[in-house]
Amino acid sequence: MKKILWCLLMAPFFCAAQSYYLKPLNENTKTSLRGLSVVSDKIIWVSGSNGSVGKTIDGGKNWQWIEPKGYEKLDFRDIEAFDDKQAIIVNAGSPAYVLKTIDGGTNWTGHYKNVDSAIFLDGLGFWDKNKGIIFGDPIKNKMQLLKTVDAGKTWHDISSNLKVSLAKGEAGFAASGSTIKTLAGGKVWISTGGMVSNIYYSDDYGRNWNVFKCPILQGKETTGPFSMDLYNSKVGVVVGGDYVQDKINTNNVLLTSDGGQTWEKPITPVFGYRSGVTYINAKTLVATGTSGTDLSVDGGKNWKHISDQSFNTVQKGKKGKAIILTGEKGSVYQLSLN
Repeated sequence: MKKILWCLLMAPFFCAAQSYYLKPLNENTKTSLRGLSVVSDKIIWVSGSNGSVGKTIDGGKNWQWIEPKGYEKLDFRDIEAFDDKQAIIVNAGSPAYVLKTIDGGTNWTGHYKNVDSAIFLDGLGFWDKNKGIIFGDPIKNKMQLLKTVDAGKTWHDISSNLKVSLAKGEAGFAASGSTIKTLAGGKVWISTGGMVSNIYYSDDYGRNWNVFKCPILQGKETTGPFSMDLYNSKVGVVVGGDYVQDKINTNNVLLTSDGGQTWEKPITPVFGYRSGVTYINAKTLVATGTSGTDLSVDGGKNWKHISDQSFNTVQKGKKGKAIILTGEKGSVYQLSLN
């Protein structure tokens, strides 16, 4: 267990002293974990390379590691779990698959397959247990969009709903499965990067879309927003940067107060490339990446570096208080804020 103790000075009148614990829940498993779904303090699902899916139902004391039969070579970049029995996984690359289990991972059923050499799915999100959406890199300049209304049993191509063509060199990032965010009522945000960075927004379950500029670091294949979170329909954050220069923190975090229409820089930025970000509450945020983890206690305006340890993803539980981070070699850690 690692303990980090610091006193953070945000302004002359404010000082906060707090302890931070990074507790290992799993290490040294042969997989790079980028998919993460924290159902509760007890139920956590992860997914990654080498066809690996992990699940705990006791808060990380014990793990069940699963390789869906016939899909052992896939890289499962995103996962959405609903309880200890039901989960959906998506792989990166071609062929593209969407698999679902309803028995805790013992059996998996393929509900989508695409063998197009250009297909590359980046992430998925669900509005409720039945309605969900997946997005992927453009094919012939059209973002790939899939939608389900029956809990992932069938997926319908709704790519034609987005009338705007993506720019040359514009695509999504599947670094953490968190460049897509869904909120109740059919709201969904999708961020793209590379040569051009944009935010694509729909408030009617993907029928109609608006496009907003995202002025984060961009202009190279390795740059852009790699993670996004919305606290509500107005307040949100994007993080990213350049993953091949992960200690550079030039313009790699932005905040919005109008649902992504406009963005502004914080006073003190995160301390490098970040591929995961999550709201703990309205004021507290955690961002992580290969060069470490940062914390904000004032809504993202100022960030403090709290760990150099490398991670890919971070997520707060849908229920409960668990804050989970995942990374290389099957590493799963819990961050405790005291």
